[in-house]
Amino acid sequence: MDQQKTNKKPVVVSGARPTGDIHLGNYAGAVANWIALQDDYDCHYFIADYHALTTHYQDTSELRDLTLRVAADYIACGIDPDKVILFLQSSVPEHAELSLLLSMLTPVSWLERNPSYKDLVNELSKLEIRTLGFLGYPCLMAADVLMYRANFVPVGEDQLPHLELAREIARRFNHLYGTTFPEPAALLTKSKVLPGTDGRKMSKSYDNTISFADAPEEVQKKVMCMVTDPARIHKTDPGHPEICSVFSMHKEFNVEDSEEIARLCRAGEIGCVACKRRCGAAIAKFHTPIHEKRTALLAQPSQLIERLQEGSKVAQKKAKNMIAVAREAIKIGF
Repeated sequence: MDQQKTNKKPVVVSGARPTGDIHLGNYAGAVANWIALQDDYDCHYFIADYHALTTHYQDTSELRDLTLRVAADYIACGIDPDKVILFLQSSVPEHAELSLLLSMLTPVSWLERNPSYKDLVNELSKLEIRTLGFLGYPCLMAADVLMYRANFVPVGEDQLPHLELAREIARRFNHLYGTTFPEPAALLTKSKVLPGTDGRKMSKSYDNTISFADAPEEVQKKVMCMVTDPARIHKTDPGHPEICSVFSMHKEFNVEDSEEIARLCRAGEIGCVACKRRCGAAIAKFHTPIHEKRTALLAQPSQLIERLQEGSKVAQKKAKNMIAVAREAIKIGF
C-alpha cells in the first residue's frame, strides 16, 4: 500500500463486530458505503472483536471463525486490502490502552445517557450484559476513531449520538491535557434499511437474514418465503408495493425493472409468486459471485489471517505513535 499517497487523504475509520455473517442488510446499510469511500479517503476498516465481547463474552467458541468469515465477506463484497487498512481490533492492543485512559475522564452519566445503552439492555434481556465493558463501550468506540486521528466516521443519522459522545470525550481530553485529538466529524452516508424475510428490519437478532454465507438455493428458498402485501389474497387483487418487503428488494437489486414491477403489482397483473421469482433471480445475480468468492477465500484461511496481520501491523505502527502522544499529554510514565 502506498502510505505516502493515502496519508494525504482525509482519514476515515469504521468497524463492525464479528457476531454473525454479513447479510444483505449490512451491505446496503454500511458495507456498500465503505466500498464507495475507499478510493477517495485514507480508510481504516477493522473487525471489532473486542466489541463483540461486550454482548457475547459468555460464549467465544466461534469468535475466531466468525472473524475470518467477516473478513472474507468484506473482501468478497469489494473492500480492497490494497487500498484500505483492514485490520483486527484485538491485534492492536493500543486500542484497549487508549480506551482505559479515556475511561478515566469520562463521566458515568455520559455513558448512562447513551441512547443505545438502555435499548440494548432491554432488547438483549436474555443476555447478561450489565457489565462494565458494555457500559463503557463508548470509550472503546472513541478510542477506535481517535487513535487514527479520524477526520470522518461514516454514519447514518441514527448513529449521530454515538459519534457525538466520542467528540465529547475528545473535547474533554483536549481541555484537560492540551489539544491532542481532532474531533471526528460525521460523514453522513445514505444508510438503507432492508426488510428481512419476515418483514421486520433485516437483523441477525431476528433470524430473518439473507447472508452471503447462504448457498444460492437457500437464497431462492428464503426469497420465496418472504412476507408480501397482506392485502393481496388473489393474483388479480391490486397490490401496494410501497409496503411490500419483496418490492423493497426489487428497488435495491432490480432497479431497472422495479417501476414495471410496481405497475404490474398495482394493476393486479403479476402474482406474488412470479414477483418473488423475479426478485430471487435479481438477488442471485448480485449475491452468487460474492458467495463464490467468499467460499474460495475461506478455503485458504491462512491467507486471510495473513491479510489481517498485514493490515494490523500498519495500524499498530500508527497506534503506537498515537498512544505515545496521549501518554505524554497525560504525563503518565517516563
